[in-house]
Amino acid sequence: MKASTPDFSLDVEGVEGHCSTGEKHAEEAIANNRIPVFSCEGPCIRGDIARLAANIVAREGENLARACHAETFLVPHSAMARWVKGSTKCIVIDGCFLKCHGRVLNKLIDREKIIHIDALPLHRKFSKIFLMDDVSDAERNQTARHVADQILNLLEPEVVA
Repeated sequence: MKASTPDFSLDVEGVEGHCSTGEKHAEEAIANNRIPVFSCEGPCIRGDIARLAANIVAREGENLARACHAETFLVPHSAMARWVKGSTKCIVIDGCFLKCHGRVLNKLIDREKIIHIDALPLHRKFSKIFLMDDVSDAERNQTARHVADQILNLLEPEVVA
């Protein structure tokens, strides 16, 4: 099996309309100059830890807000995409070394704007487990809290507050 892939693209069907709640959220984030926070969203435990940690980081970082990756990546006429593309910084918390969300975001905005964090080295757990349901809610939440605390401590004060 080949260990790397050259750059590639996907053809995605166009879309009409937009998500009204996503539009409202993004417009509020733009008005309040919030920094978008993305995370891995996969079904694996590492992705779930990244997602839970991103929720905590965005909730506790006064200047931060969660961004919807699907709307940003796949609805280019949305307020979500406009918010992300116009933001001075973006935070991406990926679940593992594959950095899937970060690799996509690298093609949408200037790489210099991206604060890219791999959550796995921050907790070093669950390397032999795939499904998030194979880890208790309590342990997932405790691990996500640990990761979020480290991320909040790593971020520059002007990014968080």
